[in-house]
Amino acid sequence: MDVHELQRWRSRLESDSGLPAYRLIADMINEDIESGRFQARDRLPPLRDLANALGINYTTAARAYNEAKTRGLIDSHPGSGTFVKGKVASVSPSRGGYEMTMNLMIEPAIPTLVEQVRDSAMSVLARQDLYSMLRYQSFGGSVQAREAALKWLDQSLSHAVPEQVLVCPGIHSVLVGLLSHLARPGQQVCVESLTYPGLKAIAAQLGLTLYSLARDSDGPLVRPFEEVCKQGGVAALYLNPTIHNPTTTVIPKGRREALADVALRYSIPIIEDDAYTLLNEESVVSVADLAPELTYYIMGTAKCFGPGLRSAFVHAPTRRDAQRLSGVMRALYVMSSPLVDSLVSHWILDGTAEAMRKAVRQEAIGRLRLAEQYLGTQRIQSAEGAFHLWLSLPKASNWNPSELAVQLRQEGVSAVASAAFSTDNNPPDALRLCFGGPISRDQWEEGLQYVADMINQPAYLSSLTT
Repeated sequence: MDVHELQRWRSRLESDSGLPAYRLIADMINEDIESGRFQARDRLPPLRDLANALGINYTTAARAYNEAKTRGLIDSHPGSGTFVKGKVASVSPSRGGYEMTMNLMIEPAIPTLVEQVRDSAMSVLARQDLYSMLRYQSFGGSVQAREAALKWLDQSLSHAVPEQVLVCPGIHSVLVGLLSHLARPGQQVCVESLTYPGLKAIAAQLGLTLYSLARDSDGPLVRPFEEVCKQGGVAALYLNPTIHNPTTTVIPKGRREALADVALRYSIPIIEDDAYTLLNEESVVSVADLAPELTYYIMGTAKCFGPGLRSAFVHAPTRRDAQRLSGVMRALYVMSSPLVDSLVSHWILDGTAEAMRKAVRQEAIGRLRLAEQYLGTQRIQSAEGAFHLWLSLPKASNWNPSELAVQLRQEGVSAVASAAFSTDNNPPDALRLCFGGPISRDQWEEGLQYVADMINQPAYLSSLTT
């Protein structure tokens, strides 16, 4: 930021007394971003320099930067300074080209558990009428499937109602159905600045516009969400609030309440994707419990039982909403697999699913401890029970996240660059590392050693040796 810009700001402060100085400075930062004077990652003056240049005290300068940060306009890192985050625009993504490397579930190598799963599956096949599972079914699941769905949902919801529950063929398919149902041309779907790549791909395929909400360590910021709601045209808010993909954030209760309050005041439907919630054993309140009349709550089994048996359970805001969504899903998918529904239902009702969940969580914690040992707790963000982590790259290494992710994948490490998750065109220098799938704990440790070696050397040294 040059001297002339600071002089322009000072003149504006001296001539405009309608707003407190700290808010006017935040407004000017926003105006300069919108006009293009500021670009993403432009450096702003240190607080003391800003105060001196504008003729304000240090406290006012600090409040101005804090206000701009709350609005999602800037970011700061100790030792690196304060930077512009760039224009938070509505993005209409182009079709194709999205990184869709999947976050695979840990496969516990416990012989007794494998036998339990196999025996339970054989029991289903032996007891069920084979032809009944090969016929067309009504969409939404059988009586037994809905009973199992309620048992699964009751672990996170306090108000689950059978008439509002649908059994569906996987969370991803539910998201396709919900976005098709809720969003109309010209409307926007609010998402975090880092979000599930599958949602970006769905929006691209459907021609929908995503509105990127700035986030901090607690999740999406409330004020940007309210500001866009005031403008109108918001179709839905998408949240992945517990063990967020990719950052593993668990949105705290206060932030959930504030987001739900805005949604309630502006009647904005909420899509709560709780794919990872059963890997978390912290006490959290679902957004659906805070705003039941607006929230489509989704849980699934892929993260606790593997994507080969994809099943999802949706709790709609009302019985009528469930019926409407059922019609949309039937048009898109006809039905979920009766065989998969029978297997999943039996595993939930006889306790096999719970045994698998506990085994996955226990192994995930062991692998996380290895990651902390090799990569350091300051560099990674994760949650106990998750089988992915968020790795911040050291500035000194000068690594491009996308280039590093490609190199790591060539060595068998499941790495995805931050750009795959970014919706604001300003991805951080970070990677998501997944430690699930068909790898052992020893193989994960070998991968960690390689990751540590790579990020601890400058990128140019790596290029000389490859």
